[in-house]
Amino acid sequence: MGPAAGADFARLFVNACAEHMRASGHVVSDQGFPEHWLAQVPVPDRSAALDSPDLGAHQPLEPMLQALGKLTALGATTVAMSCNTAHAWHSALQERFPHLELLHVAREVAANLARRGVREVGLLATAGTYRTGLYDQALRAAGVQCHVPQPHERDTLMRGIYQGVKADNVALAKASFTQVAESLSRRHGLSTLVLGCTEIPLALHGVPALDTLSLVDPAVLLAKALACRAYQA
Repeated sequence: MGPAAGADFARLFVNACAEHMRASGHVVSDQGFPEHWLAQVPVPDRSAALDSPDLGAHQPLEPMLQALGKLTALGATTVAMSCNTAHAWHSALQERFPHLELLHVAREVAANLARRGVREVGLLATAGTYRTGLYDQALRAAGVQCHVPQPHERDTLMRGIYQGVKADNVALAKASFTQVAESLSRRHGLSTLVLGCTEIPLALHGVPALDTLSLVDPAVLLAKALACRAYQA
């Protein structure tokens, strides 16, 4: 689901493991990393499935269930889905695999923001993520107010994701994401933005115009949570 973002998540997980080893006073070595598996699975478009009843919202579910079955057969005990929008099916997946711990990206983000005392954020995400209220619910439960872009700005984000990152047009993606990030933060006086789609951080980090903002990458927090579970196990 988003091959480039999936490959980047593997990098984030390895970094999180190395960070955990250093924090625990251990030497970082090849043998110190936990056994882990990356499943790159072609899954029907999640936003499109949520948007069109004709497609049937169940379509992405079957290949995700198959992926979890394969990971279970390999001995996995904790699984992280790098795709934010795929969490619309989190409950159904967890119900079918109750013996697995399926991490929830929005809850990990909400808990982190609450610990840091952040009480107000803007959310950059896909149309599907906005539609499901994935982050709204988790952030509200943690006492964090969530501001979202206007409809035409959401269209700009989707262009950046699909015609930008997914089509290997980084310049288009960077321009699209920066435009919406600046407008959203200025309109609500925000200092923190949650980059709630794995494609967005790939183009948005390191943009000088956003230097004054705190950009929260959910994939980083999810990778850290997964590393923590790995060493607890």
